[in-house]
Amino acid sequence: MIDRVLSLSNISKRFGNLVANDAITLDLKAGEILALLGENGAGKSTLVSILFGHYTADAGHITVFGKPLPAGDPKAALAAGIGMVHQHFTLADNLSVLDNVMMGSESLWQPTTRRSAARDKLAEVAQRFGLTVDADALVAQLSVGERQRVEILKALYRGVRILILDEPTAVLTPQESESLFVVLAQMVAQGLSIIFISHKLAEVLRVSHRVAVLRAGKLVAQADARKTTQAQLAQWMVGHAVSPPQRRPSQRTGQAVCVLHQVSTAPARDRLDGVSLTLCSGEIVAIAGISGNGQAALAEVLCGTRRIAAGRIELMGLPLPQAPSQLVALGVARIPEDRHGVGLVGDLPVWENAVSERLRSSVFSRAFWVKRRAAQAYAKAVIARFDVRGGGPNTPARSLSGGNMQKLVLGRALMHPGSLVDTDTRDFTPKLIVAHQPTWGLDIGAVAYVQEQLIAARDAGAAVLLISDDLDEVLTLGDRVAVMHGGHMGQAKPALDWSRESIGLAMAGAEDVAHAA
Repeated sequence: MIDRVLSLSNISKRFGNLVANDAITLDLKAGEILALLGENGAGKSTLVSILFGHYTADAGHITVFGKPLPAGDPKAALAAGIGMVHQHFTLADNLSVLDNVMMGSESLWQPTTRRSAARDKLAEVAQRFGLTVDADALVAQLSVGERQRVEILKALYRGVRILILDEPTAVLTPQESESLFVVLAQMVAQGLSIIFISHKLAEVLRVSHRVAVLRAGKLVAQADARKTTQAQLAQWMVGHAVSPPQRRPSQRTGQAVCVLHQVSTAPARDRLDGVSLTLCSGEIVAIAGISGNGQAALAEVLCGTRRIAAGRIELMGLPLPQAPSQLVALGVARIPEDRHGVGLVGDLPVWENAVSERLRSSVFSRAFWVKRRAAQAYAKAVIARFDVRGGGPNTPARSLSGGNMQKLVLGRALMHPGSLVDTDTRDFTPKLIVAHQPTWGLDIGAVAYVQEQLIAARDAGAAVLLISDDLDEVLTLGDRVAVMHGGHMGQAKPALDWSRESIGLAMAGAEDVAHAA
């Protein structure tokens, strides 16, 4: 057996003046789980894209099982045994598990499909690695954890021996994450090698054998996972010590800011069904749940982008306006989950995106004319305060990395322009912050900063609705926690009344869950 299955030697890649990868040399061994860590913009995605053939390195070379890997050729990477499971699944919901696994594995010139042989092969692979799944089930009917199994099976079906997992536990319950870790242990026991990309440092130390850390395009550290700590990993990633937020319960809960009374939305895959909830000033209410169980609908109705079909919503004692612009003017700040499709307009520059939700205010416009100087000054402040990397105010938003896009959205929501312009900004003080996955895709330093900002907003009197797939975030930031499943919401209870086990069971739809910690 070849001990070293993958070798990257002096890999470098530039995008204009930006050095994304700087002479990175890294190895992967047979039967090893290598965790790849780094801040947003550290070069992880670029390095993996070079490995998978989506980018061509400017310098350096890669060998797989002792043979050179052709540059810039995804088919060659697949043929060499390299597979990847992306954080956002690429499955066809209207097809069966078997159809999804077979898709792309047969020649278009083949006169007939070999479904019987494919079914037998899928069953053999599933049994070998402990990935039980119904081959005839429609993907649309599967849970998130089951869909991830299908994605992994797609790769294993094609005979991969090196598997790249990008944020594999981002949308899983704790129980599903533990099941995944058992599967990974079986895979490496049979000689497969895994590159594990994650921002969850506890999971990195739990599952990996070795850790490699990138910072500013350079490989700054490698370590045995058993001989390092979360604090050390965080310091390598950001270049200085990082203190994660400690649980700090609200000291003063004020009046009700927003109240939902038996709210339902029109039938859809993600919907609300009789949801009641009260959001008070000076409090963070955290919503846990597997994505697709109504969280998106909840965020959208509170931001005015989805209508309700039944029930009512009150904001400061009055009916909630339907127009998003009215909600912004009334002090509703939003952090949407989909930063690409909803949060930003990719073709517009950063400065226009920074002020896009407040263009009607006197701060940024007069008589239909945009005050470019004020708008650009605000954008520069957001860039500096939220560490938005990848360009200045005139840079197209689409050129930013995903994490830096999220930082721009966060800055727009949490930073009002009152500190930059000489005007009355009382209308910009957030009364309600709807934060949907606010730290998704961010590195540990940015996560800590954003979480501190949400706590500060709460302490300043804002009502904060936090919707997150990260249970550590939910339990650390939430003063009260509620769980959504199938469009229903359980009672919001103090965070200390929940354990990780009970909240995970509630996320999976268990009834009569004991909430005692």
